Parts: sequence; C-alpha cells; structure tokens
Amino acid sequence: MKLNRRAFIGTGAAAAAALQAPNVWGAAHGRPKVVVIGGGAGGATVARYLAKDSKGEIDVTLVEPTRQYYTCFFSNLYIGGFRDLSSIAHSYGTLASEYGINVVHDWATGIDRDAKTVTLAGGAVLPYDKLVLSPGIDFVDGAVPGWDLNAQNKMPHAYKAGSQTELLKAQLESMPEGGRFAMVAPPNPYRCPPGPYERVSMVAHLLSQINPTAKILVVDPKEKFSKQALFEEGWNRHYAGMVERIGPDFGGDKVEVDPGAMTVTVDGVVEKVDVCNVIPAQKAGRICEIAGINDGNWAPVDGHSMVSRMDANIHVLGDATNQGDMPKSGFSANSQAKVAAMAIRGELTGSKVFPAKFSNTCWSLIDTDDGVKVGASYQATDEKIAKVDGFISQTGEDAALRKATYEESLGWYAGITADMFG
Repeated sequence: MKLNRRAFIGTGAAAAAALQAPNVWGAAHGRPKVVVIGGGAGGATVARYLAKDSKGEIDVTLVEPTRQYYTCFFSNLYIGGFRDLSSIAHSYGTLASEYGINVVHDWATGIDRDAKTVTLAGGAVLPYDKLVLSPGIDFVDGAVPGWDLNAQNKMPHAYKAGSQTELLKAQLESMPEGGRFAMVAPPNPYRCPPGPYERVSMVAHLLSQINPTAKILVVDPKEKFSKQALFEEGWNRHYAGMVERIGPDFGGDKVEVDPGAMTVTVDGVVEKVDVCNVIPAQKAGRICEIAGINDGNWAPVDGHSMVSRMDANIHVLGDATNQGDMPKSGFSANSQAKVAAMAIRGELTGSKVFPAKFSNTCWSLIDTDDGVKVGASYQATDEKIAKVDGFISQTGEDAALRKATYEESLGWYAGITADMFG
C-alpha cells in the first residue's frame, strides 16, 4: 500500500473525527514524525512536499485552526472588485485525501522542546521528530496608540485575509458621498512590502467607480516604500487628486487613532475620517514566542535549511522569520518551504540535499490591466539568505506590457495555490 495515498475517511462524523485528531498509525510503525503549525504558503507547501517526496516514509501532521484558508495575497483584488472572496478561499481536503497528511483543525497552544511535543487547545499532544512553524504574523501591542485588536471591527487591519477583508470592503461601499478613507501604514519589516500601496490602489479603483469625489489619506512612518515610483505614477494617472500621503517628514510617524470618534491624529492634528484601515507594526506569530525561538520580534533561521538558530529540531518559514534579504511574502514562504522540506527529508530519510536557492516575485495591480512587479533570486550564506540579483517594472511602460504583467500574476496565483493545496 502506498502510504501517501491513504484514503481520507469518508464524510459526516467519521470525517469530522479524522480532522479533529491526528492519525496515530505512524507511532506504532516507527515512521519519523513531522508536525507543521500553520497552513499558509509556507506550512501547506512544506507539508505537501514532505508527504509527496517521502512517498509515505514520513508521518506528516498539519495543524491549522481554519478549515477555509484565505490568501492574503490577492485579497486586495477582492477589495478592488477584480475577484470574489471565494476565489481566494482554499480547503485542505486534497492534502488529506491525496497526500495522506493528517490535517488537524485546532490551535497549537504549547511546545515542549525537551519532550518534542506540541499541545493543542483541544487537549491533544502531538509528538514530533521535526517541527515546522509557519504561523505568519501577529501585531505588536501598542504599535498605533488608540488601536488594539478590540478595535479591529471599527478600524479593520485586513492584513489577515477573510472576514477582515470582507469587513473593510463593506465599510468602503458604505462610505458617504465625498467621504474620506484613511490608512495607517506599518513600519518595516512587515508582510508583503507593496501590499499597503496596492491596497490604496484598489481602494481608489473601487471608490472611483462608486464614490468618485471621495478622498484617500495615507499616513506612513516610512520615508520610502516598495515600488514607490510605480505606485505614485499610477495614482497620478488613474486617480488624480484622490490620494494624499503623509510621510515622516510631516508627522506620518507620529499617529494615533480614536476608533470611537473615527479620527486619526497626525502629529497633533486631528483628521476626521469615515473609514480607517490600521495596519500595525508586526511580529512573528505567537507560537514562535511560546516556543522560545524569537530574537526580538522575529525568529532567526539558518538560510541553508530554514532551521531555527535556537533549536536544531525546529524549522521556521515565511513571514515569521528573520532570515536576511528576502521580503515577507507568499512567494518567499513557498520558496523557503521547498528548501526546508528537502533538508528535513534528507535528515530523516537520508535522501540527497542540494544547495539552497530561493526566489521571489511580488505583483501589484494599480488599475484595470495595469500590473507591476518586483522580484529577485537569492542564495544561502552562513550569515543569511542573500540577494543575488533582482528586477522591477519601470515607469512609463506601455499598456500591453502592463496587461501582460497582470496576466502573469493570475497564472502565478493559480500555480502557487495548486502547489500549496494540491
């Protein structure tokens, strides 16, 4: 029997039970166990590659609380009206049924590094030989005075996709005529460097369709941002007079909010707004802190294998890492997951391991068929993951090239989600 082709247990109560608790068949037969926490671009990919390439030699358990995963990448296109929400939603059924992965829908609440176990909120304890953490981001407490998670329904962050994305779009659609949208942008480093500015573009596109006299205020603590010349060129071309950005020279780094009054205070000046998107400073998902593998807000890793610099049995992927030159993106996490899977499989089964190489591309949509991109290739050094070379779209490109860039991004989305979820 091919162990990686084990049938996922039917439907109804049996299927629910299989999702709630890991299959313990491997414990009796001595297969090495890998537990993966987090089912996004890093976690889902590493789980799939470990199961697929080991051909059942490794027992893989994926712990992810949500049954439906919404990609943060491309969520801005839902806000802009270019996609519906279901198009960025993905389930884990294929990983279970086709690859024999034990998919457990629960929260990981504890890690005992000495005993090599993970404790889940439901009470289960999962033993591991290797642990992979790919929890994405959490927010730094107090990063924006006046805002915390209790305020996320009044001033959504929408930087974890799903209900927050849906809420922000609904608020935008309900803005009064000629109203004002504000975004509080995050400081470096954060998930998806071009993301806030693609969001500004998509908000502007939506408002230009339904509320053309509305205004957008961007309050930004950074002097410069990813693809700045491309975004500013696009805003001037497509949304002239709609977008105003306040950088640190004019108080963009001195901001506080009042969700009850719907105000944003910039360097002491109070601005009344109708909708406010607060994207706070970020840190590694909390399970990294629980595991004790953070150095400050992020988890340092060795780029050759994505192994934690604090525990040789834990690998960390994606947004949560401090790894060097790669941006925090879905493409990066997917690329890192393949390196980690190869390293883990080599250690557990003796398979061949090749030198680590990585790549990343981030596409952004500015307006209909106006796509831009930035990307690079990377290699591992003993100090970090180092950038080798890069590319970026240029200002002044013709419409045919911009359309081709957008269409390229659609192909990439289809490809990466298939690579993640099978």
